[in-house]
This record gives sequence, C-alpha cells and structure tokens, in this order.
Amino acid sequence: MTTAATDTEESGAHPRFAAALEELGLGELHARIRRFPDATRTAAEAAAAIGCELSQICKSLVFAADGVPVLVLMDGASRVDVERVRRELGAGEVTRAQADVVRETTGYAIGGVPPFGHRTRTRVLADRSLLEHDVVWAAAGTPHTVFPMAPDALVAHAGGTLVDVRERTS
Repeated sequence: MTTAATDTEESGAHPRFAAALEELGLGELHARIRRFPDATRTAAEAAAAIGCELSQICKSLVFAADGVPVLVLMDGASRVDVERVRRELGAGEVTRAQADVVRETTGYAIGGVPPFGHRTRTRVLADRSLLEHDVVWAAAGTPHTVFPMAPDALVAHAGGTLVDVRERTS
C-alpha cells in the first residue's frame, strides 16, 4: 500500500496539492500526474510536452478585483478579457495580480498554480470554453507537473462559477 507521501514523491506534485487531492477524495489522481524534465510553465510548453491541443490546457490565472484576489480558469488557447471579468464581478478595477500576491494567495508560484488546493479560499471563475473538451490538463502545483481531469469535475472541485470571460477574436 502506498502512502500520500510516496505518491507525492513519485508524481512530483507539490505537497500542498497532493494533500488537497487526498482531502477531496481524489487520491487516485496521484498516478495520473505527469512530470516533465522541461518546464510546463506556459500553456504552449504544457501542450507540447503532453501532446495535446493548446485549448486542452487549463490555465489558472490570478487577478485582483478591487484589490481582492480572484482565480480565473481559462483554456490555454484563449486570453482573459479583463473587462468581462470586471463586469462579471461588479468590480471597479481588475488587474493581473503581482507574483507575490499569487504566491501569498495560492501557495504556488506562477507557472505551477493548480485550479484548487490553494492556501486561501479565493473566488473562482471558470470560462465555459473549458467544457469543449472531455479532458483538460492543469498544473499540479509545480512548473513541471500536470494532471488530467474532466473539465466539469475540475470546475466543481475548484468551486468555480461558469462564466464567459474569454477575449473575443474578430
């Protein structure tokens, strides 16, 4: 029988994320976490390493809405429309969070932020574009690890609200 510590060492998942998987009853995901020697810090790097479509990557992006952190889950091929996020939240101003705010809020560095298992409870918006796939890949707490999950389950475990905040292309 393996332990969470053994699973974490084998998978390379961040310890906080590994603990979150156990707390959420998702321990079986440890075996599906993939670790890459090269960074999967960007959506393009992750898609190339995994061999999947760019849009199958789930980016976990932290913004500040009137100074309050909010997590936006977005497919890897799209950009977040900050104005749409602002309207969705009824905020006066929405900006990208600074790296220190991301780490303080989530417990992870930019490039490795998973969709759940954060240090603090944060409001989560998930763009509907994620639901266009049967499986999406997200960071497992480090810039070298990713895990697959059905997008509806990922959004549910993240406590996300489905929204349309993707930048529209003309």
